[in-house]
Amino acid sequence: MRKRQAKKRPLLPDPKFNDQLVTRFVNMMMWDGKKSVAFKIFYDAIDIVEQKKQDEEKSGLEIWKDALSNVMPHVEVRSRRVGGATFQIPMQIRPDRKVSTAMKWLISFARKRNEKSMAGKLSAEILAAAKEEGAAVKRRVDTHKMAEANKAFSHFRF
Repeated sequence: MRKRQAKKRPLLPDPKFNDQLVTRFVNMMMWDGKKSVAFKIFYDAIDIVEQKKQDEEKSGLEIWKDALSNVMPHVEVRSRRVGGATFQIPMQIRPDRKVSTAMKWLISFARKRNEKSMAGKLSAEILAAAKEEGAAVKRRVDTHKMAEANKAFSHFRF
């Protein structure tokens, strides 16, 4: 690399839960720099999760964290050209990439749902992911299957 690696900017914790992970999630969800709108959507979604939950001893935020950990992939396949052929090589994922991938999948599959509001869509996807079902969890399972199927090429690692 010619340039040096960019510094990680410190994230301020969110005002309600005092959690940096929430801020990171809201930053990914935000469109057009409208952070207050994104925060409102997230907090509304957590409130809906609170109302709809079956597990009484867990809070909405804990259910969201469970959902995020259920969506996190542990391995992924990366393309690598070896002698004219392109192989899909399974590789371990860095911890920060695991989290950001899980967030990206949760948000994108929530947007594709067909509930009324974004808060409703997000809460439905969170509840589904917490129960190990839903499109985001299916994406993780598919990614793991793909890595398992290409395990034979793991000796081509970078």
